[in-house]
Amino acid sequence: MPPTDHQSSFLNRISIRRNQVSTMENNHDQELEDIELFQKHVADRLAELASSGDESNVFLSIAWFRSLLDAFLCCEAEFKAVLIIDRDPTQFIKPPLDRVSAELQDRCVKALDICNAITYAIDMVHYWQKLAEIVVTSLEERPIGDGQVARAKKVLNALLVLITEDYKEQKTTERSWSFGRRGSGASVSKDQSSKNFRYLNMCFAKSWSSAKEIQAMASNLVEPRGKEANGLAMPVYVMSSVMVFSMWALVAAFPCQERNGLPTHFPVAKNLNWTQSLISLQASIIGEEWKKKEKKGKGGLLDELQKMEKVVTSLIEFTEAFKFPAEEEKVKEVEAQVAELSDICKRMGESLGPLQQQVREIFHRLVRSRGELMDLVEQAGFITAASN
Repeated sequence: MPPTDHQSSFLNRISIRRNQVSTMENNHDQELEDIELFQKHVADRLAELASSGDESNVFLSIAWFRSLLDAFLCCEAEFKAVLIIDRDPTQFIKPPLDRVSAELQDRCVKALDICNAITYAIDMVHYWQKLAEIVVTSLEERPIGDGQVARAKKVLNALLVLITEDYKEQKTTERSWSFGRRGSGASVSKDQSSKNFRYLNMCFAKSWSSAKEIQAMASNLVEPRGKEANGLAMPVYVMSSVMVFSMWALVAAFPCQERNGLPTHFPVAKNLNWTQSLISLQASIIGEEWKKKEKKGKGGLLDELQKMEKVVTSLIEFTEAFKFPAEEEKVKEVEAQVAELSDICKRMGESLGPLQQQVREIFHRLVRSRGELMDLVEQAGFITAASN
């Protein structure tokens, strides 16, 4: 997505200023100003996310996550400008930057795994969307007959199993992708489903845990103190906090392998201008969504999935009690539910692809940024060796 005007201005200003000759004292003052402005921009973006809630950007909807990832990408671009552009490489082998940059690189590696997991999770949700579309097509036909209801019931049962499945170790394809486990429905395209499951999980060992990755990312996330708070350790802390929150929210919202033990919160400083919005977002996810549905180990907190599960459950009740001809009042009720399911499918169809592209863009950005950090550390080693 295109950068905002103030982001372009910020990046240009840093690039121009670092090409100018200035005193050491001026450099330090300018660096402090850049760090402060970076934090202000982060605060603005988080505040915007915390205040979203209109129909086009419902909290924890696909649209909201697109806004979150857009904010992440903008923050990452500004962070790299503050930390890396025309930076003296030797600073990266001196404390505290040597330590915090190494920790950042480690977080990036774990975030790459999360990005891969979310990419596959989006594919999984897209598959669920296709199943829901079969239900919509079946129940939109009029009059509603036994054949349509039987077909819809079979797919609805399969879909509910998938949405509410516990993604712990996924020991067998039968367990996760077998249709007809609820009621008397027969297997629906079982072989194809097993192939889809193997595709979605081929990159991850059974021992891999999304919850443990998030725990590890947050384990050494500590606010800089004293002199470190006025140096480059601060933007590293800011960007790390945004990264951990973004990955944590994605794992909570989408079906990921082994989410049991996913932290309900991670430590965030309370005295910085950007942290109040981040704390507010955490509280909203934990208080309003997490405890309400207890979806940590199942389909996820994604708004569209929550609504899809509710509609699917109601439609299953209709199909199980169906007798031809259906009562007119019941038909109208089903029409409304099918229309809602159709709308959910439409939103998914329009937004899942772009969201997946953003996740991939974050993946590539993190790879490049980590590589640039490693290059700077290597250059610093050469410079130090040459001067000795």
